[in-house]
Amino acid sequence: MVKRERTPDATEDAKKRTRMPPKPATFNPIKVATVEAANAVDANPPFKQLMKGMENVIQNPEKGNCVVYWMRMTDLRLSDNRALSKASEKAKEDGVPVAALFVISPQDFIAHDRGARKIDFTLRNLRVIKEQLANLHIPLHTVTIMPRKKIPEKVLALVGSLGCKRMYANIEYEVDELRRDIKLCEVAAPLGIQVNLTHNRSVIEPGVLFAPSSGKAYAVYTPYRRLWVKTANEDLSHYLDEVAYPSANDASVRGSKLFVPLFDSEIPNFVEGFVLDEEDSKKMTQTWPEGEDKAREVLLRFLGTKARSTQLGAVDPLASGAQGVTKHNRVVKYDEDRDRADKDTTSRLSPYLSSGVLSIREVFRTTMDMFNLKKIDADGKTGASKWIQEIIWRDFYTDILASFPRVSMGRPFLEKFAGIVWENHQAPHDPNAAGNPDSDAEGLMRWKLGKTGVPIVDAAMRCINGMGWVHNRPRMIVAMYLTKHLMIDWRVGERYFMEKLIDGDLASNNGGWQWSASTGVDPCPYFRIFNPYNQSEKTDPSGDFIRHWVPELKQIRGPATSSPRDTHAMCGEFGSVIRPSKPPKAPGIASKFSSSSMHSEYSACSSSSESSNKSKMSAIKRWFGMD
Repeated sequence: MVKRERTPDATEDAKKRTRMPPKPATFNPIKVATVEAANAVDANPPFKQLMKGMENVIQNPEKGNCVVYWMRMTDLRLSDNRALSKASEKAKEDGVPVAALFVISPQDFIAHDRGARKIDFTLRNLRVIKEQLANLHIPLHTVTIMPRKKIPEKVLALVGSLGCKRMYANIEYEVDELRRDIKLCEVAAPLGIQVNLTHNRSVIEPGVLFAPSSGKAYAVYTPYRRLWVKTANEDLSHYLDEVAYPSANDASVRGSKLFVPLFDSEIPNFVEGFVLDEEDSKKMTQTWPEGEDKAREVLLRFLGTKARSTQLGAVDPLASGAQGVTKHNRVVKYDEDRDRADKDTTSRLSPYLSSGVLSIREVFRTTMDMFNLKKIDADGKTGASKWIQEIIWRDFYTDILASFPRVSMGRPFLEKFAGIVWENHQAPHDPNAAGNPDSDAEGLMRWKLGKTGVPIVDAAMRCINGMGWVHNRPRMIVAMYLTKHLMIDWRVGERYFMEKLIDGDLASNNGGWQWSASTGVDPCPYFRIFNPYNQSEKTDPSGDFIRHWVPELKQIRGPATSSPRDTHAMCGEFGSVIRPSKPPKAPGIASKFSSSSMHSEYSACSSSSESSNKSKMSAIKRWFGMD
């Protein structure tokens, strides 16, 4: 398709806001696998291979000089950390020290589209962890390894140089990481090193819950949730109990020639290719403070304080002025207020959960203690029950990732929709072009910058660009707008979210995008298309969210804040809201979407408003980059 010519201002905005830091040009991973490769990996999932391989690890290794815990990007904490707890327990039993290792793999960051904010958040948390471990006389050694295919050998070489015969780590469920750990087990056995891998990410780990009719993992959320609740309640101690905090090493370890270099190892300030500018770094540090103590306080505030209008936007979540209440706190009102983006209604815990800074088990324990619950209740009408329902989605998507690995290979879960011809950026043909601002067509660029002309879409995208996070409801709105209004491949949006969001998580992000595009597990019907105007009235009835992130509209009040018709009417020369020229079609598949239903809400606005004034017109011109 021929791309629309981009306006000069849009091009300039792209260079300023969207261009990612330069990354190593020599590494160009496959973003979208072939259908044959996806079918093959689904037929023999790496997760099952790893579980089988764990049965063949060396059983009775020598004691060794130490025990090594390999910390991953999804378990950045000391409390309630199963692999770390087991490593510490074994080290204490053997009378040897425990040491911690963290591997920085820039090629994995590129392969998973992780952005600078996510990497910065990881490094900030590692500095906190290094200090905490140092207080226990436990070293944390950070090492950068490239290429990523050499990680198992290089890690084992390092472990071997320490005289370690037992190492522990928590499982990551992405295809690449599972394959890495399979190779780790294979290479470790001949070296006499025992590899112990532990489930730690979910309350109920993948491979436990199956649909009785098929014997396979659930692909529909509601029956999964019901069995999840039943299974968890039948053995709450097993699924929710906290594991022991790591024990301190003997202080004499600091004098060991073997471990001194590990204690002296520093956490880098940045990773080349993933550097935040100074302004964004300060904003991320203020908005998302690092450390499990801060994460725990964010949780307690959600469970016990009242919503505040001052907490809208990129602000300190632990700012003073929080009012402790019992009956009208944020979680109590979650059932009725959870879709409100114009209020401080959600927990904002997602960055801490996706990076493992806070244990998901601790979230459940704290919530149940706060409300004196003896069992997990996800079917009630209370705010706490509704919140628990939402948290279980996290386990569901992790289960999908492990059981149907095609979804982490750029393939739709519903392969029958793989042949859809999207408006532009055909990911299967040019998977890497989506992240290059110079290749973006006008509609996509305006979507990224928050200049589509649809107020709620633009506010949500500017929120993502501004603070690395946005409420879940606006995520769905902008995802459906991209896929079902602009007809752009969902993988383009999935990738942009991962590059910008500080809570970027492959399982949940992919699940959300495929739900919106109607290509994934338990998706919304293909004919369900969000009307941004109606959605705006539901998620931002006051208009405060839009006015905060789209200051060009700050003088507009009432329903007009949400309506692209009304805002456009003030300046007739804008013409239509950005929209596609035709609906997508796939060979052998009827058109998924109705062009008339998709565009009826966004026809051209050629009439002028009687109440237009020059200041508002000027502001809206700036909104569209025309002033």
